[in-house]
Order: sequence, then structure tokens, then C-alpha cells
Amino acid sequence: MQKIIIIGGVAGGASAAVRARRLSESAEIILLERGPYVSFANCGLPYHIGGDIPNRQSLLLKTPADFATRFNVEVRIEQEVTAIDAAAQTLSIHNLRDGNIYTESYDRLLLSPGANPVVPPLPGIDLPGIFTLRNITDMDRILDHIQRHTPQHVTVVGGGFIGLEVTEALVQLGLRVTVLELGSQVMPPLDPEMAAPLHQVIRQHGVDLRLDTGLTAIHQESDNQLRLSLSDGAEQVTGMVLLSIGVKPDTHLAQTAGLALGARGGIAVNSLMQTSDAHIYAVGDAVETAEWVSGIPALFPLAGPANRQGRLAADNMLGRQHHYLRTQGTAICKVFDHSAGCVGMNEKSLQRLNRAYQKVYVHAADHAGYYPSAETISLKLLFSPDDGAILGAQATGKAGIDKRIDVIAVAQRAGLHVRDLENLELAYAPPFNSARDVVNQAGMLAANILNGDTAICHADRVDALDPATQCLLDIRTTGELGKFGEYPHALHIPLDELRQRLAELPRDKEIIIGCQSGLRGHVAYRMLSQLGFRAKNLSGGFKTWQAASPA
Repeated sequence: MQKIIIIGGVAGGASAAVRARRLSESAEIILLERGPYVSFANCGLPYHIGGDIPNRQSLLLKTPADFATRFNVEVRIEQEVTAIDAAAQTLSIHNLRDGNIYTESYDRLLLSPGANPVVPPLPGIDLPGIFTLRNITDMDRILDHIQRHTPQHVTVVGGGFIGLEVTEALVQLGLRVTVLELGSQVMPPLDPEMAAPLHQVIRQHGVDLRLDTGLTAIHQESDNQLRLSLSDGAEQVTGMVLLSIGVKPDTHLAQTAGLALGARGGIAVNSLMQTSDAHIYAVGDAVETAEWVSGIPALFPLAGPANRQGRLAADNMLGRQHHYLRTQGTAICKVFDHSAGCVGMNEKSLQRLNRAYQKVYVHAADHAGYYPSAETISLKLLFSPDDGAILGAQATGKAGIDKRIDVIAVAQRAGLHVRDLENLELAYAPPFNSARDVVNQAGMLAANILNGDTAICHADRVDALDPATQCLLDIRTTGELGKFGEYPHALHIPLDELRQRLAELPRDKEIIIGCQSGLRGHVAYRMLSQLGFRAKNLSGGFKTWQAASPA
């Protein structure tokens, strides 16, 4: 009989435990959890704080009794593993309930310790009223503090996924919120021009968003007030602080076992989720797995990959040979009435790797424009200029973001290229889609570039335009200029007047064509290029240029 011990529950450990039981009725399976809850919906924590999930019990997915009754898995909560003796294949365990120390042997061991919130060593960081949000206990402490002290203002440090979700939750509670983000944008997985519209959304909901601003020190102002020193020299008085700077892999136990760590500080694993010790496996936020495009090991603190890794590790601990096929980093975040999603690599990462890429932007309705309540989706598609391989995508908007990112994620994993995207047959009816979906449009634009049917440029070309050799042509209507704003120093000729006013265009200059979203620009490009002009279409048009331009 094989003895499997799993350290850590939630997505990775819990999925491994139940999968292992489904594969083997004879195995002895023990799950050790340091905290009081073994299986809970940590992604739902902000939504309980804000009241979207009113019942706290809804977040508690499985209890130790559930595991015992249905799966014959022994779950021991409040049991902290303090050391691993890999040579002897034993664990030292501290029973947090009674203080006893005991040992347990294993045949196969699975590490699913997760990640810990980053807490910077700042002056005053240990003062009361400062919180992180990673588990049920953290959530309970935050809600208890709000109930007992009724703060009027909260400062959220960090504008990533959790920071923005908690910000929305606090606003829903009627609190004033300041968000401090040390970087120049929220949502680091997005490129700057894709994150820029979110800044406007956040501020429109009353949030004091401060970019390029960090926290340097915390002081006790009064019994229920903290005074924050900021990197720009300003000070902020607040009722509580929620740190959402990021997470770091919990590798303490792995190091006690002498396991190899990766370059990013996570536990190194092979495609079987096996560590440098053949008897020890690891999954979840603590491990480094190969990124889909580059193959370079990276950290992906996401529930979906952790769940799949747990299932796969259980297979392999019980003698199967199933391989984990890299991580795409597919993710989505709700930001008030908007959503932001991504898959694959972003432009920043591709530039760091000196990887050749091309990009296109689409701004189009989530369903037929003539059907009520259509909302704009802004999609950025990154692809290889050599063969059209899908490198990544990002999307923002009010509706339909998850659908488009999921379609591209499936296409990327299936090995499809951008030419395949224009041929995808997606469900259409006016309430749900357009006959030519946003993903189809992105594929068509990319295919036009690969086929040589269009030449494009990007927002930085507008800002660096040389009037001696280039002419910026704005083909929007006069009404659009008044409504949305104007390009700098542009020659304005509406598209429908262009054929009659060709004499106004300089033949000795490159024509940069700008419209509102890039769609009409392609029409103008085809016209001008066949009439002997040197032209390029501004991908994404005014919308992308405005988002990419400094505020």
C-alpha cells in the first residue's frame, strides 16, 4: 500500500487528494493543512467583503469530514510541517492545536504550500490596522476591523488583481479608497495602453488612484488613524491599509528538504511536477513552470494551473506518466463595470526577450451594434511576423472579455496561427455577437499584414512624426473630431471625401492614416497605396493613440 502525504490544501493540494483517491482505493492519503480551512474559494474573498457573495459559508468548499466521508482522505487541519527529511522520507509536524511535535513517513510527498503576500520591511509595517488578503482568516480580520472601527478611508497598496478587486469591494461598502501603485499603471500583465482605460474607470468610481507612488513609512496618527509617508513626499491619513503588492512562493519546506529552486525563486519541477527529489512533487503558486511561448520557467499564482497540476501530480505519484504542457497565464479581472483579460506574453515581456513580434488592435462591439446595449471591446493581438504564431492577447471592456480571451487561449494551445482566427466559426445571433467576431477581425488584420495587403504603424509613430517626410491624415468626420478630440498637426480629409481631394495630399511624403479605431484606415490605405502613395494605417486608430499617449 502506497502512502501519499500532501502538504497544503486549496486548489493544488485538494485536487491532488481527490484525484489520487479516484485512481487508488488502496493508497493511504493524508492531507496536512497549516490553517483551519482545507478547501476554500480564495478567489472569492474580495467578493464576500464587498457583499456580492453574502454568505461566508459559500466560500468553504469542503471540510475535513467531507474528505473523509466521500473520499476516505484523512485531512488534518492546523498541522504545520516544520521540516522534511528527504533521505529518511519523513516529516516533522507541529500540531498547532495541542503543541505536540510528531513525525510521519511517506512514500510520495506533494508540496502545495502556495505563496505568501509580500510585506515590505517598512517603518511601522507592524502597526494595527494593516492587512493582507490571502485566506479566510485574513478576510475575517478585515471585516472585523471595518465593523469595530468603522474607518471612513482605506488605502490599498498595489494595483494588481487582488488590489483592484478589494478596491471595488471597499467602494461598495461606502468607503473612500486611495490606491497607491508604485508603477506607472495598474494590472502589470497588461501593456500600458491597454491598462490606461482602466485608470479612467477606477477614477470615475471615486477612487483616488495614485500612480508612480509608493508607500515608504507608516505612523500611528491616533487610535484609529494611520499616517502614511509616500514616495512623492506627500502624506496620507487613513483608517486602515491593505497591502496587495504581490506574492512570493513559499519555499521554506522545499529548502529544508534540499530541493532545487528555480531562477525566479520558486520550486523547480519537471513536466511531471516532480522536484529534484524523485519522491517529492510540487504544484501551485510555489512552483516554476515553463511559460507557453518562451519555454522559460516562471511563476504563475493562478488557481486554474494549480488545480490541473494537482490532478496531474496525483496521476504521476501513482505510476502514470502525464506531462504538464506549460502555462499560458490566462487571467481576467473585474474592475467595477469593466473587465480586463490576458493570455500569453505581453509586449513588455517580448521586448525583454528580444523576440520578434507584430501587433494589431481591434475596437469593436461585443455583439451586433444594432441590438441594444452593445459595448466596445478593445483587443490587442500579438503574433509572430514570421509564421503568424499567436504570442499573446489582451482585452478590456464592459462585456464579452472572457469569451474572446478564452477563444484565443484555446487557439494558442491548439497551435493555431492568426490566419486561423479569421476562419473560426463562432456562435452568432445579434444579442450575442456580430457575424464577424472581434477575434475574427483581429485574425483578419493580422493576416492582412502577413499577406502584404496592408502596412501599419503604431501610436509612437504619431508622437515622433517628422513633418518634413511624413503627413498625418485624419479621415474621421468633423463631428468625430469635436466629440473625441484631434490628432496633433493632422491634415483632415474625411474618408468619404478622400477620392475627390487627393490633390491635397503630398506625393513626396509618407501618409500616416488615422481614423477612430483603425478600420476605416485600412480602406483608405488600400485606396492610397493603389494610387501610388506611400501610406501606413495607424493600428487601433485614435482610441489606441489616446490610450498610449501620456496623460
